[in-house]
Amino acid sequence: MNIPDLILPSIVAAVEAGYAILEVYHQEFTVEEKDDKSPLTLADKRSHDIILSHLSGHGIPVLSEEGASIDYQVRKHWEYLWIVDPLDGTKEFVKRNDEFTVNIALLKGQQPVMGVIYVPVLKQLYFAARDFGAYFLNLDATIRLKNMSLDAVIQKSTAIDAHPRKSRPYTIVGSRSHATKELEDYVEKKRTEYDPVEFISAGSSLKLCRVAEGSADVYPRLGPTMEWDTAAGHIIAECAGASVFRADNGEPLLYNKENLLNPWFFVSNGKH
Repeated sequence: MNIPDLILPSIVAAVEAGYAILEVYHQEFTVEEKDDKSPLTLADKRSHDIILSHLSGHGIPVLSEEGASIDYQVRKHWEYLWIVDPLDGTKEFVKRNDEFTVNIALLKGQQPVMGVIYVPVLKQLYFAARDFGAYFLNLDATIRLKNMSLDAVIQKSTAIDAHPRKSRPYTIVGSRSHATKELEDYVEKKRTEYDPVEFISAGSSLKLCRVAEGSADVYPRLGPTMEWDTAAGHIIAECAGASVFRADNGEPLLYNKENLLNPWFFVSNGKH
């Protein structure tokens, strides 16, 4: 399988899903509650349907937060798997603070090998693939993705690097809606090691992007997440030179597990 061939279709899927999300975002909408008490909106459902329509033609199974659950005894045998969050940061969406994303990742085995994150309100696109690099693109009105080749998209994009090119305070990025006592303790510990320390908040997978683009040194996730929350940002961060590893033992974060809940983890540019 030629993974770069799947980057552009994934980008188009994420951006078109983003357009559908914004249609809902800019009108009155109702919020349902899923079994796990997390919010669900029409935007989640529309985004899910659009992404499936784009990805289903590539012969790779899709595991989406808003899709039907797939039995582990079936999916554990798949070599490749799409893992998708059609609207990451539904709480941010409901609060209308603009910090929500569309996440699309391709797994090979238990590791992400390609990822796309699109920020609909800001029209910002992050994408990466193993042995390909990590890129950022601001989608201004002149860019028509459907008429462009991947090379043309890359020419308009900027390669991102997790290592900051200019001096700034040691920077920690954390959750806007899911702060924990453990995160507070971690930040206080870092204040004894670095002077000064800056803490920035971000919603959804933007936290992984902040490390990937070099605007934060570490994202300590000392609280629960699901695989679809992190897979796309994981590969983008790694391709930009950051590391993603478990908080308990330093081992890599793995995907397509029987239990799709992630362990606590760090995303770091080496200073954690």
